[in-house]
Amino acid sequence: MDKHSYFCFLVISIVTVLVISRFWFPIFVNLPPENINYEKQSYEKHTTLISKAPHHPLDPLTIQEINKVRDILSVYEPFSNSFPTIHSLALEEPDKSSVLSWKVGNPLPPRRAAVLATFHDLVYVLSIDLDLHRVTRHTVNPMRGYPMVTMEEITNAMEVALANGEVQKSVLARGVKLKDAKFLTPSPGWFGAEEEGRRIVKLQFYSLEGTSNFYMRPLEGLTVTVDLNKKEVIKISDTGKGIPIPRSKNTEYQYNGETEAPEIKPINPISMEQPKGPSFTVENGHIFKWANWELHIKPDQRGGMIISRAMVRDSETGEVRNVMYKGFSSELFVPYMDFDEHWYFKTFMDAGEYGLGLLSMPLVPLNDCPRHSYYMDAVFVDGDGKPYVQENIICVFERYAGDISWRHSDSLLPNGEAPRESRQKVTLVARMTSTVGNYDYIIDWEFQTDGLIRVEVGLSGMLMIKATLQDFVQNKDDETFEPLVSENAIGVVHDHYITFYLDMDVDGVNNSFVNIDLVKEEVKSPKSPRKSIYKPYRKVAKKEDDAKVKLSLYNPSEFHVVNPSKLSRLGNPSGYKLVPTATAASLLDLHDPPQIRSAFTNNQIWVTPYNKNEQWAGGLLTYQSRGDDTLASWSQRNRPIENTDIVLWYTLGFHHVPCQEDFPVMPTVSSSFDLKPVNFFDRNPILRTAPASIDDLPVCSVRSSPKL
Repeated sequence: MDKHSYFCFLVISIVTVLVISRFWFPIFVNLPPENINYEKQSYEKHTTLISKAPHHPLDPLTIQEINKVRDILSVYEPFSNSFPTIHSLALEEPDKSSVLSWKVGNPLPPRRAAVLATFHDLVYVLSIDLDLHRVTRHTVNPMRGYPMVTMEEITNAMEVALANGEVQKSVLARGVKLKDAKFLTPSPGWFGAEEEGRRIVKLQFYSLEGTSNFYMRPLEGLTVTVDLNKKEVIKISDTGKGIPIPRSKNTEYQYNGETEAPEIKPINPISMEQPKGPSFTVENGHIFKWANWELHIKPDQRGGMIISRAMVRDSETGEVRNVMYKGFSSELFVPYMDFDEHWYFKTFMDAGEYGLGLLSMPLVPLNDCPRHSYYMDAVFVDGDGKPYVQENIICVFERYAGDISWRHSDSLLPNGEAPRESRQKVTLVARMTSTVGNYDYIIDWEFQTDGLIRVEVGLSGMLMIKATLQDFVQNKDDETFEPLVSENAIGVVHDHYITFYLDMDVDGVNNSFVNIDLVKEEVKSPKSPRKSIYKPYRKVAKKEDDAKVKLSLYNPSEFHVVNPSKLSRLGNPSGYKLVPTATAASLLDLHDPPQIRSAFTNNQIWVTPYNKNEQWAGGLLTYQSRGDDTLASWSQRNRPIENTDIVLWYTLGFHHVPCQEDFPVMPTVSSSFDLKPVNFFDRNPILRTAPASIDDLPVCSVRSSPKL
């Protein structure tokens, strides 16, 4: 019996037993049985080991290293009697030159930790050398703003608010028991001198009664401001008396074994089978090698998932070539469009205020990630600087959905000679999700064998609801409207802007940014019946101002990052181009306080010279910042960017006008951009890939059994 026949025999035997036994065991049925706990189900799981030692210069800090940082800080003079609040503790990456020159087997560069802490109303920015066992840099209040809030501070703020008699009275007056009161902590932004000199958080309340989806049941018009340092209520605004709490009916989204007939015909189980296992390998938990790609992946408290040292092997020469030194989600700006006292300040900066990694949750096998996924854990720290493990927050897997990598059929040749060549497209995906309060962000980095990198952002989760007296759309002819998504529930209009940091090192660090402008030309020759064509014009950006781009359909361009020193056999500079897809631009006034803080969204594309200290588009200290330490402020220096180490920044945007289909949980909406080779390879790099054959995979079938 050959291996394929044996595999089929094994599968058919297992399935036959399962089908016969379905009377006793509720599996392999169209609808899952009641009370299945998906978190407890067994599945193939590969978890990053929390090693005692790092193996690569960019590996995150280990538990042992984090504990060492805590030991160092506990005897450091300012904190020797009282430990500070730790807002961020992560690897301070070595100088780029050290990383690029490092080879496997060499000693690691010195390991350092970067710490953001608060102590006695002051902000401390610290650098700690783990080898020397001491603090090597110490800055106090380097700029206006604060580090991201900790979960402990959010919990303390809730306890302070709910212990306040006036707050209790306001909650109870709305018919909500204190045990059913849930809360969100919208960041306050910055709107003037009233908030100077104090770290604050605003709390708003929801009712959990009758549903787990409390986001759909706000206590409208009640906002409590808490001083995070003094742990006291400093303001209560209660203007929503008389506004009903939206009903709980039809707000539930958790699956508990549905008893009603489904409105959608169930889909038969589906999965991409890999009888030989995945094609990628993982070295020391962070280095991934797949097809012609090699890259380093790690979780980060603030940025979520960081892709580093992305390199691709040239199929013609066998050379491993640099593409991108580092890429990640630098900031996520979410402004809501409402002047109301309880809404105007909702202009979130999710990475810098809360942390995309800190708010990640364990991924759900088979639903968030397919079979044969590799799951990565993260080591983060709490407000006391103590390490903890966040499990399964990144998954890596291969994807094949019937896509075509390239094809051609020729009908002009004789039938006996007509070629029909086609190649399947299999890609490698690294995925992380972040649940920032009501919203879930799904961020994919997808690597293709032709050298293309696709970055996709998906939005799901819950709307932020504004309760209203209105339960029916009375006048459909109004020119302006607030989208009513359920009775007494408005889905407030808002935007999402995700700014990506892309340190491109195309065939080396010295790169240039090139605009390929597509310019219409009128045809004046009487010999041609055409009236117009367009031609590409090449323009190299000399300084930062030359590379600030607002996208326009009617002034199209291509955007290339090229290495002017690496020429193809035809003399073209080696490059990658940024390919935007559907996106959105901010409509806020440039002088509106939220837009001043998020001025990095004024353009969709920026290019800056590489600077190790310029990685967070919203500034190092984003919480209650004023916009004086952002990508936009750095770029005002208009520094030279030609033939040097540069960073490409791209902002992907969404306008969201909610509708009824977004209630009670939103179907995922996605957009993406590509980083595509352009004159990087001498020809199609996957020309010589072999086509798939029917013999590559066993084909197994089971006849349907009679009902038992």
